Amino acid sequence: MRLVMSEIVPPIPLLSAIRREGPVAIAAISGEIDLHNSPGLRTSLLGLLAEGGITKLILNLADVPYMDSSAIAVLVEALQKLGKNGGKLCLTNLQPRVRGLLEITRLDTIFVIAKDEAEAKAK
Repeated sequence: MRLVMSEIVPPIPLLSAIRREGPVAIAAISGEIDLHNSPGLRTSLLGLLAEGGITKLILNLADVPYMDSSAIAVLVEALQKLGKNGGKLCLTNLQPRVRGLLEITRLDTIFVIAKDEAEAKAK
């Protein structure tokens, strides 16, 4: 009998609970986002933006305990796509580790950071 060990692949961060309210798209992301699974998140986010008509994207990150620089790159790319049409990317419900990463990299100055969805809609 031969045993074959398969590579353990981290789960793709889920873009879930997506809804549209006119030009505003609201989605939740769950799971750690790193080099291994950020391409899946990129595909999901850019696919959502390709639908058109979105001027504000609100991402609830309450269930994202960790992200690395590859995740930041995905968020910056989404922000650039939105920015071409004067749109905004809002991040809500940040966990302390994620908030710290954004503050250390000073990216908290380019993303709209809100405590919750209601605050993000108002910004």
